[in-house]
Amino acid sequence: MTILDARKTRPSEGGPSFSLANRLTRLAWIVTWLLLARWTPKKLNGWRCFLARRFGAKVAPGAMIYGSVRIWLPSNLTIGTGSSMGPGVNCYSMGAIHIGRDTIVSQGAHLCAGTHDFRDPHFQIQSRPIHIGDRVWIAAEAFVAPGCVIPDGVVLGARGCAVGRLRPWTIYGGNPARPLGERVLRAE
Repeated sequence: MTILDARKTRPSEGGPSFSLANRLTRLAWIVTWLLLARWTPKKLNGWRCFLARRFGAKVAPGAMIYGSVRIWLPSNLTIGTGSSMGPGVNCYSMGAIHIGRDTIVSQGAHLCAGTHDFRDPHFQIQSRPIHIGDRVWIAAEAFVAPGCVIPDGVVLGARGCAVGRLRPWTIYGGNPARPLGERVLRAE
């Protein structure tokens, strides 16, 4: 993906932030998703995953992507086996977003892999990858900030705001998210 130099293109004055190829790819994706996937019932998950793969997403078998999910650029998304992106998830994949195995991204959550350099007088756009490990739960309406690393086993509580690197197998909540306790799984 090509992020254009804000000093040259002046996005604050209506200039583009991304290359023409990037914008056309995203337009084709948006039209495809709206016409062929957004309205589909839950049972057509395989079809939605197929479409995401056609646009470059790395979707493992057994992953679930609901029709109301918004994916900015599928080629920046990797989602592991048994993981799901629930209703209304906003996957702002300006940079790479990696979701491990058996991870749940609940309804209304926002994964944001893009930001601006607020120190730059031209407010340059930047992409920062997000890495979410295995057996993670991103609860309803939680926000995962650009560059965040969420290791295996983490729970980010509803409306929590994760920034930076979290500790594995820890429960987090609040804004900014703070550790609330250790996550221990019951024996089967």
